[in-house]
Amino acid sequence: MVGLGNFYTLKLHKEFQYIYRKGKDAHSDSVVLFFLPANEIHKVGFTATKKIGNAVKRNRAKRRLRALFREFSPTLKDGTYIFVAKQSINEATHQKLKNDFQKILNRLNAIKKESDD
Repeated sequence: MVGLGNFYTLKLHKEFQYIYRKGKDAHSDSVVLFFLPANEIHKVGFTATKKIGNAVKRNRAKRRLRALFREFSPTLKDGTYIFVAKQSINEATHQKLKNDFQKILNRLNAIKKESDD
């Protein structure tokens, strides 16, 4: 199985709740991102609520988010990320989803600049 770069996945409810409370958030049509910058921490979580649909649709939404995250992970700053799928994610094309992903990452300044390396 392909990993998520050098990122660890969030598992505990209290970790998710902490990021929801303390992190900054950005919304797009199909994705919400909660981001808490922190040095030397690389964590990520993916959620899809029952509003998305049945388990098949929720799992598909999270798979799509993970695939996009893999594309962007080498360029992301240190910190904790939580991606929340919205209802429109299952109807969105890959390009639309990728644009939404890029938009929310830029909005929260989560992408490294070339000089940050």
